Amino acid sequence: MKNRILLALILSLFILPSYSQKKNTSPQKTEEGYKFTSVVELKATPVKNQAGTGTCWCFATTSFIESELLRMGKGEYDLSEMYIVRYNYVDRLKDNFIQQGKGNLGQGSVGHDWMTEFAKNGIVPDEVYTGLNYSMTNHNHGELNAFVNAIATVPLKRNKESDQYFTIVDAVLDTYLGKVPQSFTYKGVGYTPKSFTASLGIKPEDYIEISSFTFFPFYTQGLVPIPDNWRKMNYYNVPLNELIVIMDSALIKGYTIAWDGDVSEKGFSHSKGVAIIPEIENTDQYSSADKSRLGKMTQEERTAEAYKFSRPFPEVKVTQEYREAGYDNKSTTDDHLMHMTGIVKDQNGTKYYVTKNSWGTERNPFGGYVNISENYVRAKTIAIMVNKNALPAEIKTKLGL
Repeated sequence: MKNRILLALILSLFILPSYSQKKNTSPQKTEEGYKFTSVVELKATPVKNQAGTGTCWCFATTSFIESELLRMGKGEYDLSEMYIVRYNYVDRLKDNFIQQGKGNLGQGSVGHDWMTEFAKNGIVPDEVYTGLNYSMTNHNHGELNAFVNAIATVPLKRNKESDQYFTIVDAVLDTYLGKVPQSFTYKGVGYTPKSFTASLGIKPEDYIEISSFTFFPFYTQGLVPIPDNWRKMNYYNVPLNELIVIMDSALIKGYTIAWDGDVSEKGFSHSKGVAIIPEIENTDQYSSADKSRLGKMTQEERTAEAYKFSRPFPEVKVTQEYREAGYDNKSTTDDHLMHMTGIVKDQNGTKYYVTKNSWGTERNPFGGYVNISENYVRAKTIAIMVNKNALPAEIKTKLGL
């Protein structure tokens, strides 16, 4: 059954006509030679800029939920990332105190932190809470994070979280991000954060995180030990091939994906709008055309050619073992979250995932989107967040959902 599901999805990706709901700014052609054809293109809100912050986790998950609202027919929303970030700081300060100063007070987090804060405190529109309560037009949390770390030492030394300490925490967050509104008017309707959140119809229990590692059993939930998982929450676990089946199934059904992975590789080029895992060494895997073009080059010359991103390059065939080796040797780390909104194929028929970044629209020619090859996804994914209703029925049953 698993093989039949995988075959059906693969066939559908390359036989099905383009699934297009709304044009976004995903790249269709690079300047130097990649030619992409749309296979699945889902609705997404405009690209934002996290600027001088480590809050990609919040921008990616907020964008993901905004696409969920579009899918649900709720209309287009611009939700406040910094509302979630503010409450996340409060929670991680509490966690740091409980852990006697060994908590993670950095700016990074993961998708379930967004869902946790959303479930507890709701959310508001960005126009109501921009998080820019200082003389800057772009977010920059360097000084804010320094103050958070400094404040965190006081209750540890006194072994007590006093009322004054909580007041000072609020004052610092208010200074940099603004006071949280108790009520507001949005599009002519009065709301509180809770009532606005209820109007959205988003159910946190519908969203799950899925990984693919062998250090805990497949089809169970377990801890993925990454620094930004400071809440120590569990992820569902599936074999790598089934992770790809889940992603393809979701996108074909109209569900986007929040992606957590590594973008530190030379094969990830935001400026070119492409991410690949080039096969430099094993030319035996090359097609006859690639052998003719690249086979006579030295390894150094092939490396230089690969990272020009001038045309599609042969890629490593990423297996579960290859993926695990990257995680074990720390070449694959949890360093960025983005939002996957579609699928394209290049002129050779290779599949890529259209991915919305949060680095603004000016840093690449494609409005802030990157096409990430399937092999890159196989190698460099830490986890995904997806609506559980997007999963194939058989995999859903295996996971007990």
